[in-house]
Amino acid sequence: MSEEIDLKQSFKAYDIRGVVGENLNAEAIEAIGAAFVDVLSLSGKDVLVGGDMRPSSGEFAQAFARGATYRGANIIMLGLISTDELYFASGKLNAAGVVFTASHNPAQYNGIKMSKAGARPISSATGLFDIRDLAQQYLDEGLPVSGDVPQGSISERDVLADYAAYLRELVDLSSMRQLKIVVDAGNGMGGLTTPAVLGDTVLPGLPLEIVPLYFELDGTFPNHPANPLEPENLKDLQAAVLEHGADLGLAFDGDADRCFVIDERGLPLSPSAITALVAVREIARVQAAGEQSPVIIHNLITSKAVPEFVTKSGGTPVMTRVGHSFIKAEMATQGAVFGGEHSAHYYFRDFYNADTGMLAAMHVLAALGEQQLPLSELGAEYEPYAATGEINSEVEDKAGATARVVAHFEGQPVDVLTMDGTTISASDGSWWFNLRPSNTEPFLRFNGEGRTAEIIEPIRDAVLAIVRETNVAN
Repeated sequence: MSEEIDLKQSFKAYDIRGVVGENLNAEAIEAIGAAFVDVLSLSGKDVLVGGDMRPSSGEFAQAFARGATYRGANIIMLGLISTDELYFASGKLNAAGVVFTASHNPAQYNGIKMSKAGARPISSATGLFDIRDLAQQYLDEGLPVSGDVPQGSISERDVLADYAAYLRELVDLSSMRQLKIVVDAGNGMGGLTTPAVLGDTVLPGLPLEIVPLYFELDGTFPNHPANPLEPENLKDLQAAVLEHGADLGLAFDGDADRCFVIDERGLPLSPSAITALVAVREIARVQAAGEQSPVIIHNLITSKAVPEFVTKSGGTPVMTRVGHSFIKAEMATQGAVFGGEHSAHYYFRDFYNADTGMLAAMHVLAALGEQQLPLSELGAEYEPYAATGEINSEVEDKAGATARVVAHFEGQPVDVLTMDGTTISASDGSWWFNLRPSNTEPFLRFNGEGRTAEIIEPIRDAVLAIVRETNVAN
């Protein structure tokens, strides 16, 4: 079967993802484990291995361990973990590691998210494709003859309690007012991490009443896909928040590294608003410790409210491209205290520059619980503009469609930025939009924002009409 697996189909720019049995199988994973150790020179060193609740994750973790120990690594099996648990363990233990997960993808998928020691990211630019190419060689030709390196060992370690305790050190929730929250784990790893961090399964209880939705770990996702980015998948949470009169709702994706927030009215608080809220809190915290002008990272699709709040709070906003490898690299380069993306990835310097939705959720809980306003009023301050959300258009000639849009705005009072797609913004600051081609799908992604919905909606409609080659009046 090995000759049927082409690893170029599953290795993406930032991680590995494919259909089990079609793009990935145990033999391929074993080869990837061996290549991971050889490319990163990990023979004789510890390597962390964990997985989510997908049916194939346990088998794949064992296969990876076989390949990695064959090439001399000492494997520490972490068992069932969320992706941010891997980042915690990688940072805390200063060891490279992997977690088997396909995040929010459907049940037939699995994949691998990888980390160098210290939770440093691995991407196509920092070794991921080298691992792919060597793994393909091992898969096609067989692993190297045993004997050039001593066989590694396998041990086990549970990091859940340490992970929960560490997060509680970073945000103290013990003295806030009593809150009722609904948490939708989507049958993903949030069903394990939420009771540990916010509940009382491993640590003393907090002033939180938790109403659980779909906490049973089930990688077949029997209730709804574990993808909170799709509004359809938030409906159960929204209904439960209203039914229970909860103060807020939290929704995690399958590997629980992203978190989405619903207010007491059942309405979502945008990831940009969360980014601004957490940024203000983190700026105040480090300023109190004497840090001047702390840096906050945001990608170019977040609301312009984010850099405005950062600047107003005495921080320094830095804009980057979309994608966790860019954000993490910039976090390290800038010494940034926090970073946020429109996709609900939140990065913290105190969390080894890695992303964790749980820590962002804790900041929201703390901000809400430290005062008496409902979340809708507290959050409204951080959402002063009207956003379109991300709208995808299936386009074969993405460059041609973008060029038509740029031509449409020629001669108008606009500014054009070509970082990560094309961003066109009104010179008076009243609106902006970004067109960004997907690297993996035939989509051109539109994101826009205006001072009001009345300003941005005609711009949105005109641009989408041009992109989709519909006649539009100038």
